[in-house]
Amino acid sequence: QVRLVESGGGLVQAGGSLRLSCVASGQIFAVGWFRQAPAKEREFVSAINYNGETTVYSDSVKGRCTISRDDAKNAVYLQMNSLKPEDTAVYYCASRENIYVDRTVDWYNNWGRGTQVTVSS
Repeated sequence: QVRLVESGGGLVQAGGSLRLSCVASGQIFAVGWFRQAPAKEREFVSAINYNGETTVYSDSVKGRCTISRDDAKNAVYLQMNSLKPEDTAVYYCASRENIYVDRTVDWYNNWGRGTQVTVSS
């Protein structure tokens, strides 16, 4: 399976920005970003389909985040702006060899190890 490696997390003040990267060891198709805060379930953030023509966002990040992909680099990015303390979580990217895109955790069958995002108030 293709290996996914996330990076770009860190500590930022509320209102700041971060750009998360998900770099794959090979070709990737549907890619989703999810996050998991302590004692909470993993939740959907954003996803992009195989050719970048379809992007979806959760209501909690819509208008503040932009997902994009660079297939020449086997990479997907999540630009996050106007960050809030409630955005604090471990962010994971996930993939599936499928031309569509989905919001559900169980639909994806390949996961990275995550990158920590901490937003201070």
